[in-house]
Amino acid sequence: MNVLVIGESLVDIIHTPSGTEEHPGGSPANVALGLARLGVRTSFLTALGADSRGHAVADHLARSGVALLAESWSAPTTSTASAHISDDGAARYSFDLAWALPEGLQLPVADHVHIGSVAAFLAPGADRVEEIVRALPAGTTVSFDPNVRPGLVGDQGAAQQRFERLAARTDIVKLSDEDAEFLYPGLRAHEAMRAIAALGPRVVALTLGATGSLLAAPSGSAKILPVATAVVDTVGAGDSYMSALLFALLGAGRPRLGPRDSAELASAGAFAARAAAITASRPGAEPPVLSEVGAAPAAQPRILLQN
Repeated sequence: MNVLVIGESLVDIIHTPSGTEEHPGGSPANVALGLARLGVRTSFLTALGADSRGHAVADHLARSGVALLAESWSAPTTSTASAHISDDGAARYSFDLAWALPEGLQLPVADHVHIGSVAAFLAPGADRVEEIVRALPAGTTVSFDPNVRPGLVGDQGAAQQRFERLAARTDIVKLSDEDAEFLYPGLRAHEAMRAIAALGPRVVALTLGATGSLLAAPSGSAKILPVATAVVDTVGAGDSYMSALLFALLGAGRPRLGPRDSAELASAGAFAARAAAITASRPGAEPPVLSEVGAAPAAQPRILLQN
């Protein structure tokens, strides 16, 4: 299985009551990191500056086996996100971020492509992301985590329209309850999930913070209970959920149809929840390796997807 992740990478400048630290981050970068640490062959297209922060991000990814595409060195400076961590571990962000992709990209062959976050909404790069998704070869599966940053995505209506265009070409959509509230104001969680599923994704996952997550597929649905952990901060926890869910759903072979029933869906969701809890138990976006999460879902090779 070869996975290509497309999206922003940046440096998280984390402010806590005890001081300030810098960590490589960005939601798509965190997903690429999480997949590689779980043993998935992962390449990454992003936009980095050839500065000290850009090289820190690249080195961080390379140490876990992420293959950074050469076209990723295209930004004048590396983007940053300032995360202010409250006493309960919750993060509040402000960004210094630009997103664009060069012309003439030579993308590697991939069985699956993951897109997400600011890169799916912020022009001009977001338009290129849409073009790439539309041009993917038949049989390539796609996942999407909007990870909405209201201050960066612009008008709510336009953001919803872009989200729905992408979701209609996606096999797996994962979003948070805050994302759903922004994209579908006035709808309850299960109503937003139904609206998204009607666009065509095979699996819709909705994370609910400390109360767990919900997953829905044509074969059934599942409610995943939260995993108890001592939270240090929540930076990257949702991204770890995304990468672990992909690991469980995609398996080791080429994408096929699935999951077959609610039990397999619940198994994948529980695996993802364990990965997210581990990430929340340590500072910064540091997703776990497979040995830390525990056994992969027993039915993993059969929990596969196709367009």
